[in-house]
Amino acid sequence: MPDLSNISQYAAEGGASPKGIAPRPGQIVCGDIDMCIDRNGIWYYHGSPIGRKELVKLFATVLRRDEAGAYWLITPAEMARVTVEDAPFLAVEMSTIGEGSDQAISLRTNIDKIVNVDGDHPLRVDIDSETLEPSPYVTLDGNLEAKLVRPVYYELVSLGVEERFGDKQIYGVWSNGDFFAIGTL
Repeated sequence: MPDLSNISQYAAEGGASPKGIAPRPGQIVCGDIDMCIDRNGIWYYHGSPIGRKELVKLFATVLRRDEAGAYWLITPAEMARVTVEDAPFLAVEMSTIGEGSDQAISLRTNIDKIVNVDGDHPLRVDIDSETLEPSPYVTLDGNLEAKLVRPVYYELVSLGVEERFGDKQIYGVWSNGDFFAIGTL
């Protein structure tokens, strides 16, 4: 288990604080700590992977994203900024119920959180302008996201249908009564 005893050393040294998340009275803003979540969803502390899934799940319960896009571990006593290379979580499994516009899609993350794709938890797909490679994400609570792993994205694409919106043909999926674009035709 990582040693987090020095986490509050940054306290009153003029470090960064979360944008749009006000510290509670007595809560210490620690600033940056040497914790990173890589693009594969692996959490590191001082360069060493945190191997215990239970510990990662515990940290995940206090992870938040501020209005500026920075990631913070926020406990009742302290707030500490962590580095996230892409998205902090991965969507590793998909399940569906129903078909067409009555379909409901659920995703399981690498920390076993289940999210139902809906208006509060939408899908989005970023397209790299140079490689045209898609990067699909689902929004989680706390302004967080999970990136869909490639097999889950391909499974999602296989459920896609064409819908016309105005003068555009959009390729996407239905879930819980909402249509989510995953491409254009």
